[in-house]
This record gives sequence, structure tokens and C-alpha cells, in this order.
Amino acid sequence: MINNISKKLLTLVALVFVLTIQSFAQDGDAAAGETLFKNNCAQCHAADASVVVGPGLAGIEDRRDFAWIKKWVNNPAAVISSGDKYAVELYEKYNKTQMTAFPAYGEAEIKNILAYVKAANAAPVVAEGAPAAAPVQEASGGKFFNVVLVSLLVIMALVLVALLAVLKLLSTIAQGGSPESSVSGLESFKATLKGLASNKTIVTAVIWMFVLLGTKATLDGLYSIGVHQGYAPTQPINFSHKLHAGDMEINCAYCHTGVYKGKQSGIPSSSICMNCHNTIKRESPEIQKIYTAIEKNQPIEWVRVHNLPDLAYFNHSQHTNVAGLDCANCHGDIKNMEVVEQRHTLTMGWCIDCHRKTDVNAKGNAYYDALLTAHNSSSKEAMKVEDIGGLECAKCHY
Repeated sequence: MINNISKKLLTLVALVFVLTIQSFAQDGDAAAGETLFKNNCAQCHAADASVVVGPGLAGIEDRRDFAWIKKWVNNPAAVISSGDKYAVELYEKYNKTQMTAFPAYGEAEIKNILAYVKAANAAPVVAEGAPAAAPVQEASGGKFFNVVLVSLLVIMALVLVALLAVLKLLSTIAQGGSPESSVSGLESFKATLKGLASNKTIVTAVIWMFVLLGTKATLDGLYSIGVHQGYAPTQPINFSHKLHAGDMEINCAYCHTGVYKGKQSGIPSSSICMNCHNTIKRESPEIQKIYTAIEKNQPIEWVRVHNLPDLAYFNHSQHTNVAGLDCANCHGDIKNMEVVEQRHTLTMGWCIDCHRKTDVNAKGNAYYDALLTAHNSSSKEAMKVEDIGGLECAKCHY
């Protein structure tokens, strides 16, 4: 009987462990979601129930399941054209305004945004005149998840030891002894630890658990090599893209002169800055840094944020001019960034995923006429980048 109770307790602990991991894995990272929401969603949606351009996102998970939400975020036009009743009603209700597609967003990014929306709506309402609530902090994922996971393992191990000690005491009583005649609490604890250490099943389970955790940590580390998502270095001059590209609506090509016609977008020279700042805010300490650089005949040493490896070929004009992509597709919502940071992973998998999901912008471009004819003769689907060789190795590596 005692052995059956032990097995049931072990099963219960294992079940709690699995459910805990699943709950953390499914919740998403609210802090990362806040960044994604503010840079990509806040222009059209509110985190609460209020309407901006489109509906508020509060309670979206109660209205639609995750699979539908992911399809909608990745390609809303396709969901509408499929005849989905809810999607069509949304489209009609909000003046047939087409939502921007985010084909590169996977489950992780979407879950992070949903986690932020849930956290934002769970936050207490701040009364007028009261101090504002602190921003959403990291609730799960990353280092926090690892700390929680290790803490849970330690707690469960201690609970297991305590339960086994109680079972040993009950076993002693069942065999005709008494609590007073049994060994002392400390000796019972030591005996229990010794029994655990000699139990091959428990030792094997613990070893495998640490092997799996170690393997996961190693793989996560290997996959993160060369990935600089979230990188936001301090620049030599505090330049605000939100002010210049957002509030002032200065086109990207004014400073990055090669963005529509060259392989490289280009770094602005001091002379471009001085087109405006020879008369505007000359007294600013940050603008004075430009004057100092000019006087010393030295370039401003801007720190590169988005940096693909040398083995990968990328042409800006091919994506911005020919494909007609907006800068935000790769760089995030630059117009709302005080400090520019790398929003996406920019890994090969991220690029390939985009090529698989993105329609070729063939309108008005006779170059694609023959390709479109050949594609339409064998498929009813829109022609994707992968259909014209977008997944061939030599396209990016030659």
C-alpha cells in the first residue's frame, strides 16, 4: 500500500511539473509583446476595448482561437477572401480598411503581443491624479523562465523528500512501531536521502532531467549565436528617429540616400545633417557634436545596428523599390523609435519564411509577365517569392 502511495505521489509531482512548464510556455512574454504592440499595432489598435482605426484587442482570445488570430495577423487579406464570416464582418464594419499583414510573425511574437494585451487589461485602473502604473515587466520567458523552472525543481525535490519521510514514518507505525520508537527526525531525513540516492529510478530521472535542461540551454545558446534581436547600441549623437521620421515626416531616403536605388541604404554624412542644422537648433549640445566633427574633418562614427553576415547578399533596392516593401517590414516601426534597435532576428529562417509567404509585386512590371503566365497555368494561388527562385541558395549565397 505504501509503495502504491509513493508511486501516486511521484506521478502527481511529475504532472504538476509538466503542467507548470506548459503554462509558462503558452503565456508568452508580456514585456516583449509590449514592444511589438507599441511599434506595430498601436497605430490602429488599442490594448483595451476602445476603437482607434480598428477594434480594441481586449478579449480577442475569447472571441477567436489562436489559430485564427495567427492566420489573420500573417495574412488578413487571405482570411477575408476565404469568406470567413467574422473576418468579412470586421472588414465591412471598419470601412473596408485593410489591416497590414505581418507574414514574418510566428507563434512566439503573436503570443507575446497577446500576453501584453492580457497584462494591460489586468492592470488596475489608475485614478486621475494618481501616479501612473509601472510599465509591464517581463513576466515569463528568457532568464525569468529559467529561474522559475529551477526554483520549481528545487521546491518539488524538497516536497518529495518530505513526503517520503512521512511515508517512512507511516510505514514504521504500520509495522507495529510508534512515532516515539522510530528514529529521530534528522536520522529519518538522512535515511530518506540515502534511500533516494540509492534508488536507480529516481537517480536516472534526475540525471535525465539535468541532461535535458543542459541540452536545451546548449541548443538555445547555439541558435542565438549571431542573432542580435533587441540590439540597441548607444550612438555618438542622440538622434531621434521618432522626431525626424515620425513627427517631421522626413523620408528615409533623405538621409539614407541609397535605400531605394542601391545595395546599401547608406549612412548619412555630416553635410546632410547640416542642410537643416546650419540654422536649426545650432546651440544644442548634440548638434555641436556635428560641428566638432566637421571642424576636425572626421566622420561621425555611427554604430551599425542591422548587420547581416558577409556570406549573405542583400540588396535594399530589390526589396524597397522592386518589391515595394516598407522599411518597417524588416526594421520595425522606425517612425516611433527614439533609439533604433533590431526588432527582428534577421536570420536565414526569418528571411526564408518571408519569401514563402510574400506575394510577388508584379503589378505594372513587365519583367514578371512571362513568369505570371507560367505560374497561373499551373496554380490558382498567388505567385510567391519562393515560386520565382526566392529559396535558391545562390540567390543570397554565391
